[in-house]
Amino acid sequence: MGPKINVPNVKLSSGFDMPIFGLGTWKSKPGEVTEAVKYAIDAGYRHIDCAHVYGNESEVGAGIKAKIDEGVVKREDLFVTSKLWNTFHSVDKVIPACKTTLKNLGLDYLDLYLIHWPLGYQEGGELFPKDANDKTLYSDVDYVDTWKGMEACVTEGLSKSIGVSNFNSHQIDRVLAVAKIKPAVNQIECHPYLNQAKLMEYCKSKGIAVTAYSPLGSPDRPWAKPDDPKLTEDPKLVELSKKYKKSTAQILLKYQVQRGNITIPKSVNKSRIEENIKIFDFELAPEDMAYIDTFDCNGRVCHMMWCNDHKHFPFGIEF
Repeated sequence: MGPKINVPNVKLSSGFDMPIFGLGTWKSKPGEVTEAVKYAIDAGYRHIDCAHVYGNESEVGAGIKAKIDEGVVKREDLFVTSKLWNTFHSVDKVIPACKTTLKNLGLDYLDLYLIHWPLGYQEGGELFPKDANDKTLYSDVDYVDTWKGMEACVTEGLSKSIGVSNFNSHQIDRVLAVAKIKPAVNQIECHPYLNQAKLMEYCKSKGIAVTAYSPLGSPDRPWAKPDDPKLTEDPKLVELSKKYKKSTAQILLKYQVQRGNITIPKSVNKSRIEENIKIFDFELAPEDMAYIDTFDCNGRVCHMMWCNDHKHFPFGIEF
């Protein structure tokens, strides 16, 4: 272990500081994620991104507890995010869902709780409710009503800040129109093939911080096809990585952080977890930032197209 890396914070509209860099845990297997969290905290990560639907919050919590028990960190040193799943959008289901997440993580409070998707699914059963034809079953709960439950999580001390994920500008406008507590964060897919410049600009104008998920293009997404382009192997990025003597992953992560986006790469590999955070000792030149911007091709990988007939499907408008 080298010296602990100090990660800059982003000041949220809620008044709290959020580390601009953290560990993602989507697709991290329960058996591996406890170790991944421990590696990350040892490497200087102080921000862990979780969600109920990932099915591994108990194991994430075990990693956090181990490092608190060892005296490496205190709870208040950490920033822990989780997300409300689509089957809990009814206002009376939000607080119980948040409490389940807290119990699984072994924590008294979250630093940030997000509505995972604007789309509600049929409640009361499976996390992925389907009919006989494998079609997802929806609920008609409006996320604007769900937001009242999110605000109650703050007033009851369950989460310090609240926000949204995968919301478009129109959907955020609708939340802002009713919000007593405004969303502090919008967590969205963001990488050079989908650089989100317009949605970023919109969020900034509303005082909403952006968290970039899948900043490496999510090569291990379950529905990836063998011939899909791999962002980390893009020849244009390989050239940049030679110029800066950094890996393509480090270039991709630095690109987001330099844009001011909170960035949460997922890994369970110790050396990669350590490599990913080593991005605070160099800057990308403005012309290289502009060059990476030109890679945009609306290359969304978490497109949710199987739900594109949902009335709250978020990706039917430009941003």
